[in-house]
Amino acid sequence: MAKTTFDTNPVSLQTLLTTCEDGKLQLPDFQRSWVWEEERIMSLIASVSRGFPMGALMSLKSKIDTGVVFAYRPIEGAPVAAQTKPEQLLLDGQQRMTSLYQSCMRRQVVSTITAKKRLVKRWFYIDIRKALNTETDRDSAIFAVPEDRKLKENFDKDIALDLSSPELEYENLMYPLNQAFNWDTWQEEFGDFWIAKGKPEVREVFKEFKNDVLKNFTEYQVPVIALGADTSHEAVCLVFEKVNTGGKALDAFELLTAMYAAQGYKLRDDWLGDEKSDNADRKLGIHKRLGNFGSAAGQAQGVLANVAATDFLQAIALLHTKELRLAAISDPTKKENDWPAIRATRQSLLDLPLTAYKKHCNAVRAGFERAAKFLRQQQIHRVADLPYQTQLVPLAAIFAEIGDKAEHTTNNDKIARWYWCGVFGELYGSTVESRFAKDILEVPAWLDGGPKPTTVTDGVLRADRLLTMRSRLSAAYKGLQALLLREGAIDFRSGQTFDQIVFFDEAVDIHHIFPKAWCESQKLPASLYDSVVNKTPLGYRTNRIIGGVAPSSYLEKLEKGKAGPNGQIIEPPIAKAALADYLKSHCIPVPEIYANDFTGFMAARQKLLMELVARITGHTALTTDETADEGEDIPTAMAHDSGLELLEGA
Repeated sequence: MAKTTFDTNPVSLQTLLTTCEDGKLQLPDFQRSWVWEEERIMSLIASVSRGFPMGALMSLKSKIDTGVVFAYRPIEGAPVAAQTKPEQLLLDGQQRMTSLYQSCMRRQVVSTITAKKRLVKRWFYIDIRKALNTETDRDSAIFAVPEDRKLKENFDKDIALDLSSPELEYENLMYPLNQAFNWDTWQEEFGDFWIAKGKPEVREVFKEFKNDVLKNFTEYQVPVIALGADTSHEAVCLVFEKVNTGGKALDAFELLTAMYAAQGYKLRDDWLGDEKSDNADRKLGIHKRLGNFGSAAGQAQGVLANVAATDFLQAIALLHTKELRLAAISDPTKKENDWPAIRATRQSLLDLPLTAYKKHCNAVRAGFERAAKFLRQQQIHRVADLPYQTQLVPLAAIFAEIGDKAEHTTNNDKIARWYWCGVFGELYGSTVESRFAKDILEVPAWLDGGPKPTTVTDGVLRADRLLTMRSRLSAAYKGLQALLLREGAIDFRSGQTFDQIVFFDEAVDIHHIFPKAWCESQKLPASLYDSVVNKTPLGYRTNRIIGGVAPSSYLEKLEKGKAGPNGQIIEPPIAKAALADYLKSHCIPVPEIYANDFTGFMAARQKLLMELVARITGHTALTTDETADEGEDIPTAMAHDSGLELLEGA
């Protein structure tokens, strides 16, 4: 691997801002446009005015003589820069350089955001007297005024401070910060103004201000880490992630966007949409199209709502690198050691040619849409119920490759088996790229009569694992609930199976079978009653009937039904035999639940659930004496405190 070279040198702030203006320093196109808050701009100016450090910048030397690798654009507001090829691209420090350039060098009003999140235009000033007062905090000396340079009060009826002319600036001793590096003319006219007023001594105030404050701007040095032009794309990504702690992390999509833009292609418009396009799909964008695809009536977004641009690119990379490998295999001049690997790593995304992206884009989009249909068949309707977001990548790539072959029942059943083996084997939680590569190679071959994929052979669920699944943080936990719905679970109250319409109309979620309140009253351990063995998908109204009473009590209520004050039937009675069938559809052992036998229930249902999983995965239940996986599911409170996704029903 090539070594990344870099220089570290202090550069004067004035030089840096001048290079922003003349275009020698520009932004790579993966840096986003932005508007910084006026309070942050003023705080930054105050720091510079006192010579306080503001942190290092990081730049990438541009390959001017070897063609353009990244698209670039000037610092916001730089007038000449757009006509110039940059010598360096600014990786970290966009906000600081843009804020200082616009407020302290450019002679135009600055767009910024107020504390109330309103977009406004401001001029920035420094109060000379306050800046010279050692007892006054420097931040209080920096302020901003509206575009007309008038500060107003009393509901804008009265002018508290008018700086709309140079003479008013002189009179009020308010220095315009956009002349922080060019004070000669202002100083000369300031002196003439006060001489004419008969107060030449005021000129000494400005001299003191210039020496104590303004020279901090001209003498300010900024440490700059300049990466060499030979820095790899992957290294740029990694470096950006390390230094850009305050903003959105740079991913391969952003970097690839800049690389494609240099070839005249707008990848971001593909993903986010182009409002100016006449093409409906192009106008909407892939991201919104996938997010909306397959959503039920009243559902804001479908199961693909969280598909990221990098997920989409990974699916394309799988198809592209598989093509390269198969081409190498068919080439008799190439030895096995020369066959390229199938990859979906960050580097493989950065190496993805524009031609390959264009070739596979539509097929992969269709693959994700077919994946959404497949998930609906598996009774997975919401992002919150999706066992693994990551497994969507190989699923979409497989569908993209096989096309209409997916419609055949035999193939669909095999894909379902592969999918559920991945879920119950808990195989897509980490280090997934190598598994993606095996999936795209092995699953299509399996459909054509080849051997079982690695994911199918690896996808074994241990029986004791069921007792440690307690939250949606576990993929198998969510998978088991979806599998119950897929296999025909019937709502206790309504007697309906949970198709997509019923699922949303009845607000189906995961609930306790032996209610939590009853379990607590019996002094049962939460580690048992909160496990997936004691949970099942139920409608909202059914869960209200269950309440916190013993199972025998709520089953009796369901059997009796409910009548209104005038004898009208509110909830019709349910025959005991029918209710028993409803319970069995959830793998609930009937004698044990009627007897409130929690221990017997847990043992019997664990066995029934394992049989259910075995039918879909093709694996017998693993009940050996092998050591169980280390640790346990993360508690709810810890999950929330750690910022982990956790959506749990009552």
